[in-house]
Amino acid sequence: MLLLAGGNSSSPNSLSQEEERIFQYIDGHQDEFVQNLAGWVAVESDSIQPHLRAEVTRMVKIAAASLQDLGASVMLRDTGIQQLPSGQNISLPPVILAKLGEDPLKPTVCFYGHVDVMPAKIQDGWKTSPYNLTEIDGNLFGRGTTDDKGPVLAWINAVKTFKALNIEIPVNIKFLIEGMEEAGSIGLEELVEKEKEHFFSDVNYIVISDNIWLSTTKPALTYGTRGNACFSVQVECGEKDLHSGSVGGIVHEAMSDLIALLDSLVNSCGHILVPGIYDDVAPLTEEEKKQYELIEFDLKEYKASIGVKEIIYDTKEEIFSHLWCLPSLSIHGIEGAFYEPGIKTVIPSRVIGKFSIRQVPHMDLSKMECQVKRYLERIFSKRKSSNKLTVSMEMGAKPWVANINDPQYEAAKKAIQKVFNQDPDMIRDGATIPIARMFQDITKKSVMMFPIGAADDGEHSQKEKISRFPCTTNFISVF
Repeated sequence: MLLLAGGNSSSPNSLSQEEERIFQYIDGHQDEFVQNLAGWVAVESDSIQPHLRAEVTRMVKIAAASLQDLGASVMLRDTGIQQLPSGQNISLPPVILAKLGEDPLKPTVCFYGHVDVMPAKIQDGWKTSPYNLTEIDGNLFGRGTTDDKGPVLAWINAVKTFKALNIEIPVNIKFLIEGMEEAGSIGLEELVEKEKEHFFSDVNYIVISDNIWLSTTKPALTYGTRGNACFSVQVECGEKDLHSGSVGGIVHEAMSDLIALLDSLVNSCGHILVPGIYDDVAPLTEEEKKQYELIEFDLKEYKASIGVKEIIYDTKEEIFSHLWCLPSLSIHGIEGAFYEPGIKTVIPSRVIGKFSIRQVPHMDLSKMECQVKRYLERIFSKRKSSNKLTVSMEMGAKPWVANINDPQYEAAKKAIQKVFNQDPDMIRDGATIPIARMFQDITKKSVMMFPIGAADDGEHSQKEKISRFPCTTNFISVF
């Protein structure tokens, strides 16, 4: 939900006079905060489509100006050039490195967020204009509202609240904000490596707000994500497409081979059929089982939030373990096949299947790549096809797990208890957020994921939204 700047004045928890002032300020300025979000949503900062690169850069500069207005020291760091598949080179948008406060007696918290978005067009099925913030019953619809412009603004608004009320911020704050997250954070790893002895040298904690709660009403803290390995399976049967009436039945068809290969990867219960794939999966710990018991989970609400009638498993323990602690395999599409309305009776000369495996801690990427290739080659050989098979892993991102007893997790729990009068769900995320593992590996700092979006926020969807609601300010104040 939209932590526009912080607390909840209706919370039954006892509030200090200072906290009362903070919450009153937020209540009185929510419309202003929403208007700022509307201005950010209006920028079509789609990092996937190269022709919109100038808009991404414009959005980064808008965010930088917002930080400068807070009194932060802001640097825009160049991250180089991106080479497109066509061979064309285009500039990457700059990355914001900003800092506010240098008190050696205070801890330093670095917030990470991104201001680029996924593509969105009204013809994709949006009921509202994706780049025109639309409020319906307290829900703010628009591309980037929950992923990730809204959360970035939440942190800026939290600091703005402290500054406006002349209340001392109890931590030094740094910001790293990028504009290429949706396109794979190109160039960011090299920058973080360069800055680990400089910008990150005095950072104690890194906070990422780029995911969602498990519930629509109860906040959560995230301590782990799965990795992701993306594969392509290419089958070639000739130099050109063929007429199915002329040669159908006398040639080995690429599409038939590909469908058989994809069908061999996973069964109807979601179990991956590649031999050895589960060998290195860490068993579920007793501590984690206890965490599952504490999580409030409404199966009916969950199915409604993801838009399906049934899911494979019935209990929350089975659902959580398969989402967070076990690998999954998903098939995403086929390139080279006819997909438009109508019928085209062609035998494609080359087709490429796309699938990915979400891996969990202790699974080795290179080992898994070999297992997948060896298995598909064996299945293909059994078909005795004369076609050519090529299997490749296009991208690999590692899973991430944090220590939930780190001080910043304790601080975040206290903030949520203060604002919502309840403990947060301690969850993992079945998705992949490579930046968390990258920060952890390179900087060696404590990393926490502090989700702001609710389970029904629909990130990347045609119904992306964020709702008016509070809490970031209190996280800062209790650190």
